[in-house]
Amino acid sequence: LTMGMSMLMLGGGVDLSVGNIMILSGCTMAALLHMENPVPLGVAIAIGLLVGVVCGALNGLIVAKSKCAPLIITLGTSSVFYGIALIITNAKVQSFNRVFEGIRLMRIGGLIPITLIWFFVLVIVTAIIINKTRFGRRIVAMGGNEENARLCGINVDLHKVLLYGISGLYCAIASIIFASRLDAITAAGGAGYETSALTGAIIGGVTFDGGKGTISGAFLGALFMGVLSNAMNILTIDSYVQTVILGVAVVFSVVISNIDNIRKK
Repeated sequence: LTMGMSMLMLGGGVDLSVGNIMILSGCTMAALLHMENPVPLGVAIAIGLLVGVVCGALNGLIVAKSKCAPLIITLGTSSVFYGIALIITNAKVQSFNRVFEGIRLMRIGGLIPITLIWFFVLVIVTAIIINKTRFGRRIVAMGGNEENARLCGINVDLHKVLLYGISGLYCAIASIIFASRLDAITAAGGAGYETSALTGAIIGGVTFDGGKGTISGAFLGALFMGVLSNAMNILTIDSYVQTVILGVAVVFSVVISNIDNIRKK
């Protein structure tokens, strides 16, 4: 989720619906597997991935055509995706009946979880997209100055739709990892993930200004958030206190990322 959020922020966007896109993709897979005539697992996964892409692309299309702030648009669509997930699951916990257990248990060399390998692969793929492709350079150019990018011949609207679609795909991939860890899913399960993704990106140096930051920094930010969360669990810090700490981390990260503007003024 942090990788997808980082790409969006580099392109001058943001998506507060990533947590609910992840959950909607997972709920879709669960619903397909619980039908009276269940679809094959591969088909359920493919449809779940497609749901993520469609939700992300829809965000991008609305942001591109409405010219409204993506923060507001995705806040609204987040509620839409959450509502659809509630309808699909009838607000009940859906079990995956251990169909993804192999992913959770698989280890490389008996030590390294396969999900960690997935994470590293996504980091590398994201870095290549941003740093080594024409699409990535155009995204960074859009984040730096959208009007200049438009005048240079970049189809800004199309690139926004594609960018949000890629982020949606990342959300759907995250839903598979989510399902493998918990073996169950509920419509309310995505709460807070957008904050963690946003905080990880900001801590890693990606700013709201657009066009500033690196994927390697976002990678370190995501690791930091993971270590922080696990450390609080190990120390048995109350879940309510953890929420406060994560909120403070968000505020602190945003202020630090804006420190240059503060100094200029």
